[in-house]
Amino acid sequence: MRAKSIKGKSPDEIQSALQQSIADARLSDGQGFEPTLAIVFISLSQDRDALCKILNDAGIAIYGATSNGEFIDENYEQGSISILLLDINIKYFFIQFAELNGKDDRQITADLARQALKKFRDPAFLVTSCDLQTDIEEMLAGFTDSVGSTANIAGGMAGDDLSFSQQFVFTNKESGNRAVLTLVLDQEKVIMKERASHGWRAVGTDKTITRSEANRLFTIDGVPALDVCLKYSGLPVDHPKLIHELVMNFPLQLQRENGDPLMRPAYMINWEDHSLMTSGKLPQGSKIRFSLPPDFDVIEKVIEENRKFRETEMPEADALLIYNCGGRLLSFGPLIGEEIKGIKEVWNVPMAGMFSNAEIGRTRNGNVETHNLTTCWVVLKEKK
Repeated sequence: MRAKSIKGKSPDEIQSALQQSIADARLSDGQGFEPTLAIVFISLSQDRDALCKILNDAGIAIYGATSNGEFIDENYEQGSISILLLDINIKYFFIQFAELNGKDDRQITADLARQALKKFRDPAFLVTSCDLQTDIEEMLAGFTDSVGSTANIAGGMAGDDLSFSQQFVFTNKESGNRAVLTLVLDQEKVIMKERASHGWRAVGTDKTITRSEANRLFTIDGVPALDVCLKYSGLPVDHPKLIHELVMNFPLQLQRENGDPLMRPAYMINWEDHSLMTSGKLPQGSKIRFSLPPDFDVIEKVIEENRKFRETEMPEADALLIYNCGGRLLSFGPLIGEEIKGIKEVWNVPMAGMFSNAEIGRTRNGNVETHNLTTCWVVLKEKK
């Protein structure tokens, strides 16, 4: 598998970059570069139809999502287009698109997984979905219902330039703002491995979730959730950017017996009862800890885990994808470029990435799960 990454601030710039990448390959080694698949991360402000026409005319399959920011190196941008082009045998992959409705999502993704099993004995799934109301955990459960808990799944949720308005996933002929898109890979031909890591440090003792329903958190140790967060953070209840501060500097960590803690920041306050809406479910009886405000050590931990991952699980790769939470961009600001640069230097292969609304992957010793304030990297390698 050959790969190249390109970026641009308009479809016209992408067309020029696409033509140049093909021409450069022919000149450099004579082997040529004929991409069959484009993994696209694009700003909501860009003309998706124009971009799709360019890729369609070139005979390239599209796996696309809107994003909160795009990059092919440490110089991330917002309002742009980033693409990972893959010259991969068309027999080794196919793309699925399905509309979701919030009621039958688990059944819908279970059906997609069954279709994949009919074509590939051992499929891997790159999954992107959209709509902030989507129950990601329920959606992922459909894949594992059909394939099993060891299903190889990674990806992230589409973004919208951090407007939290409307997100889209799309392929050559289909597009939706409440849908799921999967890139199915034949693992007998292509290796896909991934890892999710956040690097945030926990502080204090374990606290118990004493009342919760789905992702609504009512009480911690019998005290209204907001009151506990205020006591820990030292923030006043009338802080003008209270929820922003809680999300970016004092997120919750869900503790588990196996696997690293999951980041579960609050994103909405219910003032009537001081309950919180969190980015994922916090089961009643589970344990949480607070996080320390982020510093450069968080970034270094993620880069170091990449190094260890390469040493122990994936010494070689052809291409790299990064799903980096939009919340990390807000928390770290320009420092996030150092994280992206560090990850790319570990792998030293063509890469593209986006800032996502949520991440999908496995932590060390964990199952496939939904993440926030986390970085998920996906490495691809064609078998010889």
